[in-house]
Amino acid sequence: MSPVPPEKPQWAELFTEVVTSGLCTGCAACVVVCPYDVLSYDDTEGRYRPFHVPEEGGPDNCTHGVKGCTLCTRACPRFRTWEPEIENHLFGRERTDDEVSGIAVDMVLARATDPDVHGAGQDGGFVSALLIFALEHEMIDAALVSALEGDGSSWKAVPAVARTRADVLATAGSRYTYSANPLAYAAAIEGGAEKIALVGMGCQASAPPVMAARKAGKVARRFALSIGLLCSKTFDDAIFPELFEARYGLAREDIVKMNIKGVFQVWMRDGAYHEVPLKEAHAWTREGCKSCPDFAAEHADISTGGIGAFNDWTLTIIRTERGRELFHAMVAADAVEVRPVDDDPGAVALLRKLSRVSRKRWPQSAVPMPGRLPAST
Repeated sequence: MSPVPPEKPQWAELFTEVVTSGLCTGCAACVVVCPYDVLSYDDTEGRYRPFHVPEEGGPDNCTHGVKGCTLCTRACPRFRTWEPEIENHLFGRERTDDEVSGIAVDMVLARATDPDVHGAGQDGGFVSALLIFALEHEMIDAALVSALEGDGSSWKAVPAVARTRADVLATAGSRYTYSANPLAYAAAIEGGAEKIALVGMGCQASAPPVMAARKAGKVARRFALSIGLLCSKTFDDAIFPELFEARYGLAREDIVKMNIKGVFQVWMRDGAYHEVPLKEAHAWTREGCKSCPDFAAEHADISTGGIGAFNDWTLTIIRTERGRELFHAMVAADAVEVRPVDDDPGAVALLRKLSRVSRKRWPQSAVPMPGRLPAST
């Protein structure tokens, strides 16, 4: 008979059940909400994990948790019954087995109408257009995004804060290594932000609603918007020297743009274009992605991704009422151009296929989730 779970689960349970069990995605939500600064984050040598400072209970316990602090477990989008809790909070119900890519109210293809935004962004610049619109209409004060470290030549993805149109355009585009974007929260608050958007993959986009569902205090209330990026996996930074450079002679400092469209697409400073088979990249899959069941960023207000036949349109999945209101306001203001998703049925089919693949990753030994697909299907 398994032991009765603690009434107030804290870091000790999070460490055992998530951080060291293979479920931790490295989203850093637990670090962000910790009011005592006893949690930190290690993104060196492919780890991407939170850790507890040894002075306050050691790596596997917390002196504040023993006294009753549970904020880290309340913020974790992989702790215990996270999926039903989020979905009941956001939608008033759990997903059905047919909703393999999550609950949605609408799905369209969209792109920015502003040519500068369209040109700077990835796959039509929709996310950049959305952030600029939300900032300029005072729906948010800041957005937590990813940027490239330094001058960008290292291709090291790091958390960043976007407060202006210029900030959004400067951080536009996709990175395929990992950035724990919630870690930019502290910098946003220091700059006076009270209404914050989070842009991130599903593992991160689930953090604001799980914080809200579990009443994780002021941090939860400050998240005004969650924008999700469709994501099968991210890669360890070692992919640059060990694959791109060693096997293909593509030095990271000479790469100007990357994309994934069935293959790794790589554009170089000298104008050359290269393709790297995705199968060759699998060995550099980040550990935190291997058990993640969420391809479609199922708990964002709006989920987006550049999949399908059209390279300059974004598949846009509107999930919540908040997301729908924002999207309709953008359409009314001519900030985005829209076409029906029926124009690209292959994108919808691919969404469902990749979502199904990701759902199978969730370990059978972990907490059950609605519609979890058996590995044999």
